[in-house]
Amino acid sequence: QVQLVESGGGLVQAGGSLGLSCAASGSIFSSSSVGWYRQPPGKQRELVASISRGGRTNYADSVKGRFTISRDNAKLTVYLQMNSLKPEDTAVYYCWVGLTMYPYSNYWGQGTQVTVSS
Repeated sequence: QVQLVESGGGLVQAGGSLGLSCAASGSIFSSSSVGWYRQPPGKQRELVASISRGGRTNYADSVKGRFTISRDNAKLTVYLQMNSLKPEDTAVYYCWVGLTMYPYSNYWGQGTQVTVSS
């Protein structure tokens, strides 16, 4: 069973920075793509950023140039550095781990609140 423990959310003023981290248990981390999704109030969950096993990154257009995703396979941890935060970045952020081989399971963290005040 994979468990994901997120940390680093909180309240920040617009223009500020926050860093999120997600530590995984289990042995699948290095065989998975990992990333971050977010769910703004009253909206659907959306992809923020992902990083493949080989380190290829993908970002939502709304965060390109401001957010940076990285992973440390030795520490089983994925990070999201968020700079130049905007009020529209306010959301619950979820860590995601997607196994890239059968059974292609997906795992989710419990979510961490990020609030950006104007």
